[in-house]
Amino acid sequence: MLTRRDAISQIALMLGGAITAPTLMAMEAKHSGKTALAETFSLSDAQRKIVAAVAEHIIPKTSTPGAIDAGVPAFIELMLNDCYKLPEQRSFLKGVSDLDKAGFLSQNASGQVAMLKLLESNTKELMSSYRLKQQKVGDNVDKETLEGNNGVPFWRLIKELTLFGYFTSEKGITSSFEYVTVPGKFEPTKLKPGQKAYQY
Repeated sequence: MLTRRDAISQIALMLGGAITAPTLMAMEAKHSGKTALAETFSLSDAQRKIVAAVAEHIIPKTSTPGAIDAGVPAFIELMLNDCYKLPEQRSFLKGVSDLDKAGFLSQNASGQVAMLKLLESNTKELMSSYRLKQQKVGDNVDKETLEGNNGVPFWRLIKELTLFGYFTSEKGITSSFEYVTVPGKFEPTKLKPGQKAYQY
């Protein structure tokens, strides 16, 4: 049966095959039961509203549950507190603070999306300065990670954590994949238009 850790590892493919080094270390820390050596991380109620709104724009509610329905905002705060180090915590808080100062929540939905698209564009330029590195995470498993000097930018952090939180939640996984408990022998299957992919 697929474990949450395995699912998180596979979600790297959705991010273009490379995940940031702090996120990879956070996944390993959560699995091993270790906590990050950092300050206690918490968000104010206003900051939680911003995080929830951003996560919902990344995975909105349609015919399937959105990020809020899947409990992603609470997952993001928990992961940042338990598993991330100070540079990423500071980067995340700065990103939330910048959106707050820019009046993110006072914008309508299209205005919020425009702000996030600009943020994404700026982050892509910033991430181009990061180094791609191979990191061994198992006997025969290597992961590509991205490393930089000043912590992972806010947009990259929230996007990674939103995807991780959603696709490893019960609502996210069941609404996005057809689950087959015992796949049996290999039998090629043609997916019908609009049909969910299979998750074994």
